[in-house]
Amino acid sequence: MWKNIRLYRCVAAALGSVILAFGLYHVHSFAGVTEGGMLGMTLLLDHWLHLSPAVTGFVLNAVCFLFGWRVLGREFVVYSVIATAAFSGSYALVEQMEPLWPQLYHLPLWAAVVGAAFVGVGAGISVWAGGASGGDDALAMAVSHLTKRPIEQIYLITDLVVLALSLTYIPLSRIAWSVLTVVLSGQIVGLIQRIPHPKKK
Repeated sequence: MWKNIRLYRCVAAALGSVILAFGLYHVHSFAGVTEGGMLGMTLLLDHWLHLSPAVTGFVLNAVCFLFGWRVLGREFVVYSVIATAAFSGSYALVEQMEPLWPQLYHLPLWAAVVGAAFVGVGAGISVWAGGASGGDDALAMAVSHLTKRPIEQIYLITDLVVLALSLTYIPLSRIAWSVLTVVLSGQIVGLIQRIPHPKKK
């Protein structure tokens, strides 16, 4: 397995996660614009079933990573471990900072666009490297591989399902901005994923 691991992919998986963590903290956590996927599902389960996101987040992500491993192989696990470690470490660092753009809470359109850029580029680079920093990415990568459908379509379907369910407790005005950000971020991930890898020498 180790002979197939590429250094540039390891670096890219970590870099993507750093960008993702930076954007999620400085934009999403303060702007009130959220993503769908696993995060949205944990919040939904917490609201209606009073299940802690600490528990449901772990279980849902574990299931998605296991599914990804079964479909994509052991190299996926290596790059994903690097991506998740980089995300956790970098998020722990950036959350010690003062928010850079607190005014984005009052500018939801800009928050949706800027947030989508960070999420799309960050997750896109990690996915391009072959790893996932979260269960959303692992699920999208695996389903895309099995169905041969573009990964942005998989992201969009899963995110829209969760956001539609979230309408049961989140105002439509806020969900609308979230729809915009998941559409944009998914398209960016798809574009980056299709960048060719360097040929092996």
